[in-house]
Amino acid sequence: MKYYFPISLFLLCAGFWQTAGSQTLLKGKVYDRTTKEAVARASVRIQDGTIGTLTDATGRFTLSVQTGDSLVVSSLNYGTRIVAATAGKAIALDKRDNKLLEIVVSGSRTAQRRSEVPAAISTIDAQTIKDTRATRLDQLLNKATGVFMVNLGNEQHEMSIRQPLGTRSLFLYLEDGIPIRTSGIYNHNALLEMNMAATQRIEIIRGPASSLYGAEAIGGAVNVITISPPAVSSGTASLQLNNTGYKRADISAGTTLGKWGLVISGYYANRHDGPIDYSDFHKTALTVRADYKASDRTTWSNSVTYIDYYSDMTGALDSLQFARKDYTSPYSFTYRKVKALRARSRLTTQWNSRSQTQLSVLYRNNSTGQNPSYYITDDPANALLANGQINENAFSSYLLIAQHQQRFSWLNSRLIAGLSADISPSTYTARYIRIQRDHEGNYIAYDHTDSSLSDYATGINNLAAYTQYEMSPMPGLKLVGGLRYDRYRYNFRNHLPPSASSGSPSTLRTFGRLTPKVGFTYNYHDVGFYGNYSQGYVPPQVTELFNKVKVPFLKPQTFFNYEIGGWLSLADHKLYADWSLYLLNGTNEIISVKQDDGTTQNQNAGKTRHAGIEYGLNYRPSSQWSFRLSATNARHTLVKDIEKGASGNVDYSGNRMSAAPAFIANAEASWKPAFVKGLHLSLEWQRLGKYYMDNANSGRYNGFNVINLRAGYTTGHFEVWTHALNLLNKYYATIATKSAYGYSYNLGDPFALNIGVAYHFGKP
Repeated sequence: MKYYFPISLFLLCAGFWQTAGSQTLLKGKVYDRTTKEAVARASVRIQDGTIGTLTDATGRFTLSVQTGDSLVVSSLNYGTRIVAATAGKAIALDKRDNKLLEIVVSGSRTAQRRSEVPAAISTIDAQTIKDTRATRLDQLLNKATGVFMVNLGNEQHEMSIRQPLGTRSLFLYLEDGIPIRTSGIYNHNALLEMNMAATQRIEIIRGPASSLYGAEAIGGAVNVITISPPAVSSGTASLQLNNTGYKRADISAGTTLGKWGLVISGYYANRHDGPIDYSDFHKTALTVRADYKASDRTTWSNSVTYIDYYSDMTGALDSLQFARKDYTSPYSFTYRKVKALRARSRLTTQWNSRSQTQLSVLYRNNSTGQNPSYYITDDPANALLANGQINENAFSSYLLIAQHQQRFSWLNSRLIAGLSADISPSTYTARYIRIQRDHEGNYIAYDHTDSSLSDYATGINNLAAYTQYEMSPMPGLKLVGGLRYDRYRYNFRNHLPPSASSGSPSTLRTFGRLTPKVGFTYNYHDVGFYGNYSQGYVPPQVTELFNKVKVPFLKPQTFFNYEIGGWLSLADHKLYADWSLYLLNGTNEIISVKQDDGTTQNQNAGKTRHAGIEYGLNYRPSSQWSFRLSATNARHTLVKDIEKGASGNVDYSGNRMSAAPAFIANAEASWKPAFVKGLHLSLEWQRLGKYYMDNANSGRYNGFNVINLRAGYTTGHFEVWTHALNLLNKYYATIATKSAYGYSYNLGDPFALNIGVAYHFGKP
């Protein structure tokens, strides 16, 4: 018995030591499995217990755990995971497929639920981008409801969102919420200045968004959101090619070290010996982004993007070539080349749970040089000569945007207010070239001359202030009102004597516009409705206002938008549908009008009406199957349009607008079989309906149907894919038009078999 007490004391101390020793301090990270981005404010707690914590802005957490504990990890819009507590744990969460919880940033320039935005917004998420492995942005954007991006070859494009297919300055292209080009120098090919390898997500606002973003956001605004540094060291390298001469290499890599996060992404693509003669191109795109998380409340984000692009400009096929499937081109030297540099720095501070401030500065430097085929005209006096030009449009920009968001307890309201200043000096030069032709009519060479057709500089200044106020007077109901004022100043300086060719005299023009928006959303359980009235406007483009114009007098084009819509979710969120019904009236639209002296001049003489219904359906009956339909039925009408004609002005008022399909649809079925983990199969249908080829409604194109089949397989760190695009080898034109010079067809891609391989390094 005398040993009982010491032995008992020893055993008690040993038990205590063992229990205390099993307590460990777990440090880990929570991140998005697809994007590898940190999941901030995720809940991490011990299963069957009350002890827990939240992740910080970098996805990190620290928690005291015991051997054998399990953790329950969850976050809004993500699925819940239960994992074993292991030191140094990195925990990946999967996004939940619930559209009602989807977070968007384009509707108010701040993060909010999609169901709280009184506007039509489509999204292309990171998983769709990964599965599609697009070689061009139109292969992604055309999946969105109400959107059709016209492929003109080699990433060149036109756009249609609540507007006909065309090149007009009615669309705004954004990168992380900031326009990639300054207003007044619109380019319908602007999206080729994007780095697809740096794209994490795309949001498309359909309809005017001028109350937040300013000019050109009429038919819609496309916001490409770039990837942010990953929470865990990871990256991807990939190679792909196809049978039409296209090759591409991508690289993306990033890491987080302490409070700093870094990601580098880019690609090089080229095409040689494509389906059409003289259609080669190459492009280099590179983005570097560095984020500094100073604290849970303050983030400093910096990025630089560089684009170097070159493409032969072959022009479209005429009616005879298109009928004969003759892909030869008379142009052997025409080209388009673009160099674009964008540097952005953004400081975001969350002062408290109710206040947030953002300050962004941006520098742009852009030049677009061309030897355009559409400016080549034959010499009527000599069949072996022709006339042309080489031109260059360049600008540099200095942009400042300051925005503050303040929440109030009264009616759960929120105020967003901002100021912006954009100073963008630009230049335009055009030189005449003399072109030689051979006896078959091909343009074979050209000679430079000292003859200047245009040489001018324009200082473009845009000062703006905007505000948006939201309130919830009752549960489920949100009222939104927005207002923006823009003031534009064009300081035009002509370096040549003014003429009908060289442009107007040097002058100073200013434009001011107050743009309102009002709307509401109402949500009851899994059903919601919205409505809005908004205005949009476009100041005259520099080329419309000054180039080849004797007297620069044009007013901004103005659009008035009325729309209602809604959404619903059924069957435990397996079925989601949304719809929008809109009426968009355009006034003061700029058209070319023939004058009494036989010349033509741009005038604010056009009116149009655009009406339609857009609808989308997503159905996911199981984790293996998903089905999607995106479609729009629309009618685009010329309310007032009197244009130049061979024998005088011609009145097209009341006609359907040219290149305005009444029906556009994209549908897709996807299968990820459970018995073959990592396999992905999808079948996609793209439909573009019939449309008139000219405003006279004298010719019609029947549109097209294209089928795409995609297959991909991921095992471990490797991924391979095979995509059969235009599976049935449909012969079609992406856009067909008719003019006084005849018919024009831009050839759609023939059957293309894309093969690719990727290696994913870092955490799976």
